Amino acid sequence: MPWNNNGGGPQGPWGGQNQNPQPPDMDKVIELARQKFGNKFSGRKIWPIVLGVAFVLWMATGVYVVGPDEQGVVLRFGRYVETTLPGPHFRLPFPIDTVYTPKVTQVQRIEVGYRTRGRSMVDVPAESLMLTGDENIIDIDLSVQYLIKDAANSLFNVRNPREDPHKVVRNAAESAIRRVVGRNSIDEALTTGKDGIQQDTKKTIQQILDRYKSGIHIVTVQLQQVAPPKEVVQAFKDVASAREDRERTINEAEGYANDILPKAKGDAARMIQEAEGYKASYVSRSKGDVARFLSLLEQYEKARDVTRKRLYLETMEDVLTGMDKVILGSQAGQGVLPYLPLNRDGNVSGRTAGKGEAR
Repeated sequence: MPWNNNGGGPQGPWGGQNQNPQPPDMDKVIELARQKFGNKFSGRKIWPIVLGVAFVLWMATGVYVVGPDEQGVVLRFGRYVETTLPGPHFRLPFPIDTVYTPKVTQVQRIEVGYRTRGRSMVDVPAESLMLTGDENIIDIDLSVQYLIKDAANSLFNVRNPREDPHKVVRNAAESAIRRVVGRNSIDEALTTGKDGIQQDTKKTIQQILDRYKSGIHIVTVQLQQVAPPKEVVQAFKDVASAREDRERTINEAEGYANDILPKAKGDAARMIQEAEGYKASYVSRSKGDVARFLSLLEQYEKARDVTRKRLYLETMEDVLTGMDKVILGSQAGQGVLPYLPLNRDGNVSGRTAGKGEAR
């Protein structure tokens, strides 16, 4: 049998009621019958009646009720027969059948790496200290909530069903958390990898328990504390502070880059557009000059003297446009002072225009 009391104690292996009433005391039954019927029946005649009553009472003890939060595990001469669901049921009376009714909806909790003592927590370094994937030591405490999903498996595959489920789950949880943490770096365990570690640990614990058919279902796995060992906690704080400074500097640099790069890109785009515009205008002007020159060349080839004189006049017109000019005829040079230039103040400008000089 997988439990210690062999079904003879007042309680089942999980503390549930052990419904194994003893058969009625035959001496008391006979004495009650004699008191009831007096001397109407002799000893031989009363025995069949007594046995019949005792049999009916014995069979009545086979009725049992499974509570809404329980499962009934029926054993026949110590061998598993069936698992019954909540409600009234019948089994062969004791000592043929034995029924255990454990509570299968009750969520239980175990602690790994620490123990709760009243309002304080006591650390258990043998369970909490473990190696990470990058060969650093880390201190991890976790709690695991579980319940019984298969009463028969829990009864037969756990040595002491009333005490050992805690040990089974704790051992499986310790093994699983060490395996999962060994696949992660210490930075992941301390920062962004906590949720992943919880999920992987829960999955690994369930796989271990299912492999041994323990009948236990893991409800949740919660990391209570993830920290470096006390001896090096200050060094880890310094590293964390340096990491925060690095992140802050990176964020400031990225902010500056996000501010200056759009401006620089805008200036570059503007300069490129201006250069392209200047290029287009210069090319167009050059093409126009070339076309005009070719047109003039064609006319020059036809009438060189006329074209040369026209070009001279047009050029002088462009040069002298906007200038003050004085034109003296051929007769103007006969006088003593043919032209007296005066400035705006009425003074002589310092030189006089000669014959044909323009000013």
